[in-house]
Amino acid sequence: MVGAPGSIPLRNCLPWHPMPRETLVDSRQEILRTAARLFQQRGYDATSMNDVAAALKLSKGGLYHHFQSKDEILFEIMNHAMEITEERVVGPVRGIADPVERLKALIRLHIEVVLSPRDREITVMLHENHPLPPTLRKRINTRKKEYIHYVEGLMAEVQRVRQAKGSVSPRAAAFALLGMINWIYQWYKPEGNLQSHNLVPQFTEFVLGGILA
Repeated sequence: MVGAPGSIPLRNCLPWHPMPRETLVDSRQEILRTAARLFQQRGYDATSMNDVAAALKLSKGGLYHHFQSKDEILFEIMNHAMEITEERVVGPVRGIADPVERLKALIRLHIEVVLSPRDREITVMLHENHPLPPTLRKRINTRKKEYIHYVEGLMAEVQRVRQAKGSVSPRAAAFALLGMINWIYQWYKPEGNLQSHNLVPQFTEFVLGGILA
């Protein structure tokens, strides 16, 4: 009987085995973040499922337990990236009544997401959607278009309330803004002079003082 006088505690009678790496991996999220980092560093085509498994110290079978293909991983990375955009950018700004202030907040939050080291999925999503099968690519593009349309509508609101004199269409303004922000990952350096705290006001001024003037 366990705990009886003179008995050996049960835990000392059972063999102990270290927990396998597969159980330590923070399920799908860690796999997605690791794969996103590899896709960013090496490119999607140059990264294999073996590379992802090795980076996670997982067996190939352990990786296939979570994802059946590299296409599925890329799709889930992009899908998660759109969820991040919805949760950290669109969601918080929806409650801002003033369109100009809403646009300023959107610019700041989107830049912060793109520059966040833990959100590398975003940069992968921006330039690696071409390898996806057509059906999966269509699903991702639908979500991306929803965000573009939201920004386009916001640009139109800002133009109305500011009675903008320029001839830039809301759609062109939306593409210009998102193109600028989404391209940051190509030239941004953490040790450089251009950081979030000074990029945000400059991008904001470029849009409100230039594109939408």
